[in-house]
Amino acid sequence: MSAPPPLFGGIEAGGTKWVCAVADAGGEILATHVLATTTPEETITGAVRFFQEHRTLAAIGVGTFGPVDLRPGSPTYGHITVTPKPGWTHTDVVSPLRAALRVPVGLDTDVNAAALGEWRRGAGRGLETLAYMTVGTGIGVGAVLNGRPAHGLLHPEFGHIRIPHDRARDPFAGSCPFHGDCLEGLASGEAMRRRWGRRAEDLDDPAAWELEAEYLAYAVTTLTYALSPERIVIGGGVAKRPGLLSRIRARAFDLAAGYPAIPALTDRSAMEEYVAGPSLGDHSGIAGAVELAMSALA
Repeated sequence: MSAPPPLFGGIEAGGTKWVCAVADAGGEILATHVLATTTPEETITGAVRFFQEHRTLAAIGVGTFGPVDLRPGSPTYGHITVTPKPGWTHTDVVSPLRAALRVPVGLDTDVNAAALGEWRRGAGRGLETLAYMTVGTGIGVGAVLNGRPAHGLLHPEFGHIRIPHDRARDPFAGSCPFHGDCLEGLASGEAMRRRWGRRAEDLDDPAAWELEAEYLAYAVTTLTYALSPERIVIGGGVAKRPGLLSRIRARAFDLAAGYPAIPALTDRSAMEEYVAGPSLGDHSGIAGAVELAMSALA
């Protein structure tokens, strides 16, 4: 009797919730479970319990909020390092999962996982390079370069780049506890809440959204010039605002000023394809986590 086909586990480990999934070898999601991100022990134990309810998995993939140590051989590999999430600083995510489930564990950031999911199964299919920017409570960027998630000294921390801040137009000092008015400090959902006194989803002031589009357009042009991705996907809760992507494209087109002379930056219709929403919707991260699981067996 032949062995059953392998199954793969994926975890999109966010600061608010963990999304756990079991998928087949084709990446089709067979079962999911969502649990609140509480204490590390409670959250990891809940994820383990879910996976133990299914027949033996071949591997697990985790896309986690960070910063996280992704350096193989490092004594703190698999640990979330310094994070504003209370109680999670220096948390080892990988070892407890590996010990409890006795399978290989693939690991990356949540935004690199989302980039991988979109590259493999969504808006980036057929491309060599893709960047994924999530705009929610915070801002993060993941990238797939030549078919591999981007790593280096650490991993991309693009949410903390500096962008132009006209204090006469926007006197808000910024919400980032480290840098004040970095990109995340000016354009994240948390920044919008603090600046305007209400959540982004409750904001109807056109001036608020013009300013948001301005900041995110600076991010798009900087990302284009720095990494040269073939497509930029923008997801996250704030990015769901109707009309925001169109505003970002229009302002990024103006900021590029025709340089360099390639269609994505000089043709407005090409810009619509270059800056896109996620084809997988809210499932980019979990799709990427499953891909990380499959890569863990390679």
